[in-house]
Amino acid sequence: MRPEIRRLAAGLPSAPGVYRFRDARGRVLYVGRATELRARVGSYGGDLRDRRHLRRMVPQVTRVEAVACDSVHEAAWLERNLLEESLPRWNRTTGGAEVPAYLRLDARPATAGLRLTHDAGQPAAGVRIFGPYLGGTRARLAVSALHRVHPLAAAAAGLTGAERDLAARRGVSSGDRAALAEAVAAVLQREPVAVAAALAELASVRDRAAAALAFELAGRVQEEIRALAWVTAAQQVTTLEPVDLAVRGWADGWLVSFAVRAGRVRSWSQRRCARPPQEPPAAWAGFARRNAELAAALARLAE
Repeated sequence: MRPEIRRLAAGLPSAPGVYRFRDARGRVLYVGRATELRARVGSYGGDLRDRRHLRRMVPQVTRVEAVACDSVHEAAWLERNLLEESLPRWNRTTGGAEVPAYLRLDARPATAGLRLTHDAGQPAAGVRIFGPYLGGTRARLAVSALHRVHPLAAAAAGLTGAERDLAARRGVSSGDRAALAEAVAAVLQREPVAVAAALAELASVRDRAAAALAFELAGRVQEEIRALAWVTAAQQVTTLEPVDLAVRGWADGWLVSFAVRAGRVRSWSQRRCARPPQEPPAAWAGFARRNAELAAALARLAE
């Protein structure tokens, strides 16, 4: 048992994020991700029955550092990016088993629809790419969810007779194509009203199915709800835009720095610093400030 780790974990928020352990020489021992940072890091103070390979590492831990993320999806991406850049001794793999994926929104008459792809490529006119997302299965379920709510493919030209009949039953025609494409785009752009409306419609479908004892359908729609929530969750540590920038936050004498290369947060460091740096880009201000405050709080616990 390591009560010291539990004491340090008490300073963590109950939020998703990424954590790392350092030894007395400052070396990074392990990087992991958590749905709830406090609970996950605190679990290393127990018997580690499900993580026996880490038992020899735990006695070496003298410091805990963490980044609080806006979603579990963001934490998954951050862990993957950091481990691809540098694999600490006690990590076995470069991140989770999820496969990166994109969603391809096609508003062209003949090929209208939303489809999963594993290659963003260079989209043609009338095609938009969203992502990346971690987890091909989740992305595929999100496609199914959005087709259920905004059936863009049913508004394509050249449908078979059976497909036209099905579209008519759903009240969809080719004249709805542009509006449906914009509705799907609004959800994938994480517009709060659009996301909430889509999730509410799916919940209604699920509940009607359960009331009609169609439990298999209800279960499927519940999976789609989880998948759509995953792809629309706040996430900025991995983007389509290949931007390069430095993000820095400062609080109570601690500077936290993140290096973004080609749209991915690739490294994270923190150190004592008497003077605050230049303000980070506006889109990163909350992320940087929150994690500088967290670094300062954890440093006080470790003293």
